[in-house]
Amino acid sequence: MMLVLKFKSITDLMTAFPDEDSCLDHLENIRWKDDITSPFDPESKVYKCKNHRYKCKNTGKYFNVKTNTLFEGTRIPLQKWFIATWMFLTHKKGVPSCQLARDLGVTQKTAWFMLHRIRLCFSFENDSELDNEVEVDETFVGGKNKNRHRDKKVKKCQGRSFKDKTPVIGMIERGGKAVAKVIKDTSKESLTPVILNTVNTNAKLYSDEWMGYNRVKEIYDHDFVDHGKGIYVTGNVYTNTVEGFWSMIKRGIIGVYHYTSRKHLQKYVDEFVFRRNTRQMSPNDVFHHFLLNTNYRTTYKELITA
Repeated sequence: MMLVLKFKSITDLMTAFPDEDSCLDHLENIRWKDDITSPFDPESKVYKCKNHRYKCKNTGKYFNVKTNTLFEGTRIPLQKWFIATWMFLTHKKGVPSCQLARDLGVTQKTAWFMLHRIRLCFSFENDSELDNEVEVDETFVGGKNKNRHRDKKVKKCQGRSFKDKTPVIGMIERGGKAVAKVIKDTSKESLTPVILNTVNTNAKLYSDEWMGYNRVKEIYDHDFVDHGKGIYVTGNVYTNTVEGFWSMIKRGIIGVYHYTSRKHLQKYVDEFVFRRNTRQMSPNDVFHHFLLNTNYRTTYKELITA
């Protein structure tokens, strides 16, 4: 039977997990319960060895609860991983790598790597199917040209130009979850496939007047508000929910992270989608919800490769 520990603070967390064995016991408890499964062959019999190691009978390979998860191959103690995860999840706008490095007693490079590994696991919350009433909108991430130094200003980047920015599409089911994806551009060729892959065709779709939605209005029950004419709400037709989500992302990036590259932007978008979709859960539930979905892993080399 799974016994899920409850934490109200980082002090509770450190008390519950004073060493590596206690962390491994907890991971085994919530991930496997009483049914230890080989990551190499789920049908195989498993032999228990010493020091939380197991052997897959069919493949002859050894494994532990960290195998094929974000914790695999790490030299950082699991207690520090748990503390980093708790801090990251409970700080509503995120934690910068410099701050995490000071709090954990690791280098900034290590803290940056840990945060990106954690962000990679957030992607499972950014893959929902949306239905009923869905708001859709696009935004551009990359800062304002007027705030740049004279030598760094980008010419001819007004309006929907994104030479100096990265476009992102966001979709939110009213009363439900959010999905947001970095896209190549805001043309109908780019917007339509993402919407079709995310929003049920029986849903009611709300957007602004942008012509990039011309194709989806032939597929969905679609209505829009004309922002160009200063109209933002017409009865039940508005995009205020998704626009509020954009403000959360941008405040987090500007106030905490300061800068995000195009290459890693999707990971930051995944982070804020996860935060929004779990906002009504308690910190304890969010922590365990995350630990149950850590089957994502990347290497430092993969992160820094252009």
